[in-house]
Amino acid sequence: MAIKRMDNIGIVVEDLDATIAFFRELGLNLEGRATIEGEWAGRVTGLGDQHVEIAMMSTPDGHSRLELSRFLAPAVVADHRNAPVNALGYLRVMFAVDDLNDTLERLCKHGAQLVGEVVDYGNVYRLCYIRGPEGLLIGLAQELG
Repeated sequence: MAIKRMDNIGIVVEDLDATIAFFRELGLNLEGRATIEGEWAGRVTGLGDQHVEIAMMSTPDGHSRLELSRFLAPAVVADHRNAPVNALGYLRVMFAVDDLNDTLERLCKHGAQLVGEVVDYGNVYRLCYIRGPEGLLIGLAQELG
């Protein structure tokens, strides 16, 4: 049996509304919001009785999704938001954009900060990393030519 697809990437946040607004500005669509709670959910995650607010966001082509989660119970136990680019574990989400400069300008109004510099990789891509809401590391890539 082969894998069918990658369904989504999960990101835990403190401010769900601000994070939704940021990713909407980037161009993702809010598919829906829900509250997940109870013993059944805890059996999946191993967290026991949990209470989580989630928002599912999708890219304009509908192929990729982010599941944003705000844990009300149990409390968040670790914070990796300020980890450097070379930290172990899941690192960042990379988005292809049509105009890197315009995207940066719009996202900076939502608090995004450039991590390093905007660079050209050969004549193929313009790339950068930004810190988005709550310090989330996000890559942006504009195909050149």
